[in-house]
Amino acid sequence: MKTIQMQSCVHDNGTVECTLVEVELPEPGPDEVVVEIEAAPINPSDLGLMFGAADLSTVRAAERDGQPAVLLDVPEAAMRAMAPRVGHWMAVGNEGSGRVIAAGDSDAAQALMGQRVGMFGGEMYAGHRCLPAAQCMAFPDRISAEQAASSFVNPMTALGFMETRLMEGQQAIVHTAAASNLGQMLLRLCQADDVPLVNIVRSDEQVELLKSMGAEWVLNSQAEAFMKDLIAALVATGATLAFDAIGGGRGVNRILTAMEIAAAETGPWSRYGSEEPKQAYIYGQLDLGATELTRGYGWVWSVSGWLLTPFMKRAGPEVAARMQKRVLDEIDTTFVSHYSSRISLAEAITVEAVKDYGARRTGQKTLLRMAESAS
Repeated sequence: MKTIQMQSCVHDNGTVECTLVEVELPEPGPDEVVVEIEAAPINPSDLGLMFGAADLSTVRAAERDGQPAVLLDVPEAAMRAMAPRVGHWMAVGNEGSGRVIAAGDSDAAQALMGQRVGMFGGEMYAGHRCLPAAQCMAFPDRISAEQAASSFVNPMTALGFMETRLMEGQQAIVHTAAASNLGQMLLRLCQADDVPLVNIVRSDEQVELLKSMGAEWVLNSQAEAFMKDLIAALVATGATLAFDAIGGGRGVNRILTAMEIAAAETGPWSRYGSEEPKQAYIYGQLDLGATELTRGYGWVWSVSGWLLTPFMKRAGPEVAARMQKRVLDEIDTTFVSHYSSRISLAEAITVEAVKDYGARRTGQKTLLRMAESAS
């Protein structure tokens, strides 16, 4: 059986190409299923695989083997980091949803036959996907393909933040780009679990959105009084744990600086700074520029990356099962996703669409619809 699949390749001439390719779908093994894909979201993490560090303004239409394609230029300085990808065609799409149309003979695989499932594991921007049954989550009929399509990346990341807080003994969380789908999920989780949350956004409209959802602490990073308000929020909540979706610029630096000032106001301090550990995790790159740190916050701090898959491995199967059960129980409440646009797989490989979903606007999310039953 053949299926259409979106793939991306970095070429040695300094370009990235994204196109549709016809591939052979393997027969399912004993513990595998074949899913007819109905829908798949475009997450920021997908854009990294699709286009890497390419300059979005250079996108142009192309064609390969009769299929639509787009080409983008990669800045010379970024090609070194992308060198391992040169010449390798890679399938795109972290998560999606669909109906199981074939299954291996194991009990786990057979139990999914005919069911709508949410899936993770890559290669989801396609007509069909063969994958292990363990990478599928079955949903009841009342859950649409659109809802099931975003059942892993954002929900499990939000829950991962909550689990990280518990593991590290933290009492509150700071989150940037907080008006995103993920940010709204985290807000609802924190409200349900009574966890103080400091939400940082980039516009007054986003402030109003989260305030309308009942958020107590919502700060506009572009406002003149941002640092003053951030320090006050940190003093009130005691937050010394941050998750940053921006990556580039001085956003993390400002958060750590405010944490240090708040710690000095509420606890002991020495010439080496406060003794309060301050942790910032960068989990996104809405700003592709360098992360700038001035280190004016003592010596007890850490900045590191956070990625869902390594976290799940560290957390172990018991934690992962607990997280997945909560997603299954609350997919249409706590973890509901909102989409700003819906396009087909072929439409995704157009200049206009790439410029739209590639802009990485907070709160906007594009859904790929492979079947009419996706609604």
